[in-house]
Amino acid sequence: MTTIPPGALRSIPPGLAARYESEGWWTGETLGDLLAAGLGRSGDVEFRVHSEVRPWKGTFADVERTARRLAAGLRARGVGPGDVVVMQLPNWTEAAAVFWASAFLGAVVVPVVHFYGPKEVRYIVEATRPKAFFAAERFGRTEFRPDLCAEVPVVGVVGRDFDELLADEPLAGVLSVDPDTPALVAFTSGTTRDPKGVIHSHRTLGFETRQLAASYPPDRGRQFTVAPVGHFIGMINAFLIPVLDGTPVNLGDSWDPARALALMRAEGLTVGGGATYYMTSLLDHPDCTEEHVARLKYAGLGGASIASAVTNRLESLGVTVFRAYGSTEHPSVTCTPYDGPAAKRLHTDGLPLPGAEVRLAEDGEILTRGPDLCLGYTDPELTAAAFDADGWYRTGDIGVLDADGWLTVTDRKADVIIRGGENISALEVEEVLLGLGGVAEAAVVAVPDPRLGERAAAVLRMLPGWSAPSLAEVRLHFGRAGLARQKWPEVVHKVEDFPRTPSGKVKKFVLRKHIATPSMREYDSRKR
Repeated sequence: MTTIPPGALRSIPPGLAARYESEGWWTGETLGDLLAAGLGRSGDVEFRVHSEVRPWKGTFADVERTARRLAAGLRARGVGPGDVVVMQLPNWTEAAAVFWASAFLGAVVVPVVHFYGPKEVRYIVEATRPKAFFAAERFGRTEFRPDLCAEVPVVGVVGRDFDELLADEPLAGVLSVDPDTPALVAFTSGTTRDPKGVIHSHRTLGFETRQLAASYPPDRGRQFTVAPVGHFIGMINAFLIPVLDGTPVNLGDSWDPARALALMRAEGLTVGGGATYYMTSLLDHPDCTEEHVARLKYAGLGGASIASAVTNRLESLGVTVFRAYGSTEHPSVTCTPYDGPAAKRLHTDGLPLPGAEVRLAEDGEILTRGPDLCLGYTDPELTAAAFDADGWYRTGDIGVLDADGWLTVTDRKADVIIRGGENISALEVEEVLLGLGGVAEAAVVAVPDPRLGERAAAVLRMLPGWSAPSLAEVRLHFGRAGLARQKWPEVVHKVEDFPRTPSGKVKKFVLRKHIATPSMREYDSRKR
């Protein structure tokens, strides 16, 4: 059964739970029920993977059969309701099969971003103690590491022995499980040195799927999905919403603007937003034409601070922009309607969605609650710190509400960098930096990036007689530490001392503001 530690799940006030049920936001449907019903309606819908290394073309029914054969194979090996299944797979058909199979079994699926390094993967495996683990034999710079899952009973490696786990006869139906129990644990970086395991139930995940699907424009076209399925939003957009809506799936296992533009022309696909990087890298590519821009009918943006320059540019090109605010913990908090007033769509993060509640603490921190708010973290201490007795979640973000109730996120209380939609824990990066010779103190802050939204900048105070390391030296050190490349600092600065509070704490808001001043020595990829 599930290895979620006792006390990890928060207590949901009975009145809130009763309201969510009476409004129909929470139902008795499990994730397996949702998928089985949707797949039964849409078996002939197209499912494609656009990949240089593992392309695939078929239908929902084809993928479902593989998923049910896998479910039967896992069941025969002792995997069932409440057991944990970890998958670290790119956007391939096998990822859908593992996710759907886990849902049919009532298992707790743990999607892991495919580019996470051994440090992160080892922590996740130790934190969840899975019954089954799935990975790719090789993808990009990542290779399967048997030592990371040596204690896991069932291991399937795509490109090696994945097919050996498929039973001859598919599993029929869906195994029974309590919809209030965990269905998914999504690991995300944040203020902690290790990834945080965010626990969602069948009820919270089912509501989020329906909620997010309802906020999308009905005429958004055939979407090209490249957000990693190891991420919460990528997983929902690839494996749940299309099944609910009966819309085609077109996955890409890596982001290449040139390839995306070619697919838009050859296959009639479109890109609907996500992190701003996806949109800006398309528009800035030399292959982008007016024909391509015409296919970019909508851009739903989120995942980081969104510059007005980006939203205004898109709108001037005829792309209808709408923004959303949420997190892995509380995925859909606010959204600007795609047909709402331009001033609100372009410059705010929207109104609370049905069921979602938003209020501001005295210091401006955004507090939220709603039917899609997670059950807590795998670490009970994090759960106790983030949720109060009335069901409110402390987001760590700062915001303002205008006279009409529209929210705008203005700052971040949480110590996190959001690079291309990927959360990076400043603390985690700082700990690795302190392992460099001569580093007395390290601070990591977000700096604006026109393509990725933000990137990580390392600010170092060195011991007397030591020079600051070059960016190349920093990269070599991080490679040895086994941290995902997306988390590596991309700029290095040196300071004689940090701006501090009276208690000695580093004033990171001052660093962010003045990081480009001549008093700081900079090393980056353009200089070294």
